Amino acid sequence: MDKTALVGLDIERGSQIIRALDDADLKPSVALWAYLPEYEDWRLIIASRKLDSFDPRSAYRTINDSLLAKGITVEQTPPIVIRSVTDPFIKDLRGMFAKTARVEGMRLGGQTIGGRFLEEAYVYRIR
Repeated sequence: MDKTALVGLDIERGSQIIRALDDADLKPSVALWAYLPEYEDWRLIIASRKLDSFDPRSAYRTINDSLLAKGITVEQTPPIVIRSVTDPFIKDLRGMFAKTARVEGMRLGGQTIGGRFLEEAYVYRIR
């Protein structure tokens, strides 16, 4: 299967979503677009301590409600994957890049992080 490209529109939509989550006080510590082989498509990966306090269904509902409050409808929302801040992938990302001065716009890929192969990624935030 051919891999779809991550385009500027996707990157801007991701930025809007991160701002909406920040405004809702969910403040993701990790936010990135990732092309993961198991999905064969791009996913917006979000990790937030506040979301960790919810069960998975409530966490996704909280994100959707936060986005709707900012005018971002479900139809406009890309596929989102919530990971716990204790997930090995998230922990390793934070360990590798949390002290990097600026990660926004950084591209990653072709490597295994926390036991998960990351084919390609566009980073908004790792802290």
